[in-house]
Amino acid sequence: MIFDTHAHYDDSAYDEDRDILIEEMKKQGVQRILNASSDAQSVKDTIQIVDRYPHFYGAVGIHPSEIEELKQSFLDELLLQSRHKKIVAIGEIGLDYHYPTSKKELQKQWFGWQLDLCEETKLPVIIHSREACEDTLDILQPRKNVTGVVHCYSYSAETAKQYLNMGYYFGIGGVVTFQNAKKLKEVVEYVPMDRILLETDSPYLAPVPHRGTRNCSSYLNEVVATIAAIKKIEPKEVENITWNNANKLFHIITD
Repeated sequence: MIFDTHAHYDDSAYDEDRDILIEEMKKQGVQRILNASSDAQSVKDTIQIVDRYPHFYGAVGIHPSEIEELKQSFLDELLLQSRHKKIVAIGEIGLDYHYPTSKKELQKQWFGWQLDLCEETKLPVIIHSREACEDTLDILQPRKNVTGVVHCYSYSAETAKQYLNMGYYFGIGGVVTFQNAKKLKEVVEYVPMDRILLETDSPYLAPVPHRGTRNCSSYLNEVVATIAAIKKIEPKEVENITWNNANKLFHIITD
């Protein structure tokens, strides 16, 4: 009963074997997958994917690295697509200051506009925040009616406390299996299990021992095992709790 809450199966990395891979992953216990958008094309592709695969859900939004060529009017398209019955979040959206050329003010503007969509649609948000800890918190804290998940969480346990206080969840994926991921392991130890979600960010960030290869949702077994070891609980308990967490956050009715 694994729920991969963040993947990009519209990516060209899967063009040759997408159908086969998705069917095989389902046989291996991956029962639900959330496909997250990142640019204008992937918004359209995500809608096609959730229509094609019954166990897929989607999020629509524009990644901070993909905003420069867009006009504000594209928000109307996002609002329209967000009303699709299998779109359960706005994302991935946020701030990414990793590159020196990052247009910070434009990123903040688009982040705010898309958070407005969360408030209008009452959908949770999938946050991308890279080397932008303070600004992300400054923008989110006044938004009392918005909650969601911090995708690929990369900050400290102290910062995690602030997100916990705001009601956010934490997306934990392959990075937690890396030998040098001491800080993230400390966060997983600190954060209660009822706030943890499983994610892959496929095709990126494959866990050990698959690191450096194309990621896929079946590799979450490695992430589950690592979280279980940190939390000193059984892997099945990690699967069950994170399954319930994801369905609760994204308001998906379980069988």
